[in-house]
Amino acid sequence: MSDDPLAQGIERFAAYLRHERRYSPATIANYTRSLRQLREYLQTQGVTRWREVRGEQIQAFIARSHRAGLSPGSLRDMLSAYRSFYRWLAREGGAESNPAIGVRSPKAPRKLPQVLDVDEVGALLDFPANDPEAVRDRALLELLYSSGLRVSELTSVRWRDLDMAEGLIRVTGKGRKTRVVPVGGKAIAALQSLREQDSPGADDPLVRGRLGKPLTPGAVRARLKRRARDQGVLKRVYPHLLRHSCASHVLESSGDLRAVQELLGHADIGTTQIYTHLDFQHLAKVYDAAHPRARRKG
Repeated sequence: MSDDPLAQGIERFAAYLRHERRYSPATIANYTRSLRQLREYLQTQGVTRWREVRGEQIQAFIARSHRAGLSPGSLRDMLSAYRSFYRWLAREGGAESNPAIGVRSPKAPRKLPQVLDVDEVGALLDFPANDPEAVRDRALLELLYSSGLRVSELTSVRWRDLDMAEGLIRVTGKGRKTRVVPVGGKAIAALQSLREQDSPGADDPLVRGRLGKPLTPGAVRARLKRRARDQGVLKRVYPHLLRHSCASHVLESSGDLRAVQELLGHADIGTTQIYTHLDFQHLAKVYDAAHPRARRKG
């Protein structure tokens, strides 16, 4: 371990995320990179220990990073890493306060997620399942859309996690949080065909590639891209697009934001609220097309 107290803190925090929180390697790498960048800056300010850091120093580093071209989203992720680090450091007795709490990142214009409409989803999924590969593709696409799964959730799920009779599936999402979500009738039928074809064991991956191993997220994206091209869907289609589409269609039909939050596994309902903007956007289009006094004179 390094003799530098700043570097030691980062190494210990990374070990905590790895062994106790069981974060993914990619998340740990992002947190570590953000903290090392901050450490380099702090060293130019004469800071030798994490407890010496002041909020204005973190704010100055964020401002400098913004001037260097980092996006508001990247800066927000950096601040999240710093706040998490200092929460852990306070529990360890390495800091008395969290200097990142009051620091703000520049606001980014909020981008609305793209979605497929119901007809486009129908066109995407309406392909004949007349060979083993097509049976598998139909099952994985139906499940992605039916249950709003993240691609990482899809590729890690096992047959034991699926309850065909009840139409439910247990998935593990971000932060190793487990939730149980419904599976629609068409997805159940597609999964039943897949099970009859593959005769899997309870511990086998739900969607398998070669040699019985789970499909990778990259392989799922490739399959989806190919199916979209073959089905004549002109939009760029990717797994998260089906998740967005599922959420938007459920909210549009039910108006139940809490249910959509639970379906998607969002910790904060504010994350889910972006789909209300999509719903209002759809309403505005319908209104403009249908209301006799909505049309503006050209």
